[in-house]
Amino acid sequence: MEFANPQWFWALLVLPVLIGLYLYRYFAHKQATLSFSSLELLEDLPGNWKSHLHWVHALFLWAGIGFLIIALARPQERLTTVERNAEGIDIVLVLDMSTSMRAEDLKPNRFEAARNVAKSFVDKRNSDRIGLVTFAMKSFTVVPPTLDYRLLKSLLDDLEMGVIEDGTAIGMGIATAINRLKESEAESKVIILLTDGQNNAGEIDPVTAADLAVTYGIKIYTIGAGTRGTAPYPIQDPIFGRRYQNIQVNIDEEMLTQVANLTDGKYFRATDSEQLENIYAEIDELEKSEVEELIYTDYEDLYARYLGLSLGFLFLSFLLSKTILNGIENS
Repeated sequence: MEFANPQWFWALLVLPVLIGLYLYRYFAHKQATLSFSSLELLEDLPGNWKSHLHWVHALFLWAGIGFLIIALARPQERLTTVERNAEGIDIVLVLDMSTSMRAEDLKPNRFEAARNVAKSFVDKRNSDRIGLVTFAMKSFTVVPPTLDYRLLKSLLDDLEMGVIEDGTAIGMGIATAINRLKESEAESKVIILLTDGQNNAGEIDPVTAADLAVTYGIKIYTIGAGTRGTAPYPIQDPIFGRRYQNIQVNIDEEMLTQVANLTDGKYFRATDSEQLENIYAEIDELEKSEVEELIYTDYEDLYARYLGLSLGFLFLSFLLSKTILNGIENS
């Protein structure tokens, strides 16, 4: 609640003065002029209860004046309407599902780290349509660009490695994502590709796919996930059970950089889970939706209810003084 004329609150200082004068007059007139040994016989006389109504009369008068001052201060309720017009971005996340993504140089492994960071990225967006494409030997659309983030994260959770035949068809992953974005009318269209290897499958070369992305005005951010040198890879041995083997990390950084540069995107290298989180955070900042915010403010005057209370109390005070208290005050 706000007040249009708060200076009227200074008038509330009148109330302590009025209350003080009333108490002074009351106790000054209460001095006894005759002395009695006892008043017990007079306490039960009919009509004595009326003598206490002067306090009710005074309270009604003070309340009436107080609410009148509040009404003059013009209490208001501010009603604010915020209209947001967001220029959304269409984004497709392209995730490598080849078996090498089980390597544990990123924790708990490359695939789980990529999935967790992707879900966090989705949580930070609020007006963008986001889709998901996965690839190994072939590429598949898991979900087209959507605003249903709950569905998207649920499908991310349901992903299982080994379902798609093994391989790394990076060009096909990009092409499938382009196919989902080419009809988009969004001002900005983005592909975020994460892989840990080299293109070794599919009918489309990644650079050729990038040229196609340029035709449709699509920007590609590429991420190479994996440490440098070798990485621990889990192997299930029928005799010794689970054991680890170091595998060579072979990420085609030159190709991923070329794909990103062709489309005015950027290439990133994530050698650990923390770096991967930072990369998605940077992309999140680079691809912010433009939000136009219009604020409309209106005020609803509330003085009428306080004025009504004031008039009600003042009327009750006047009514008491002219009826029940009339005879007492005049005696």
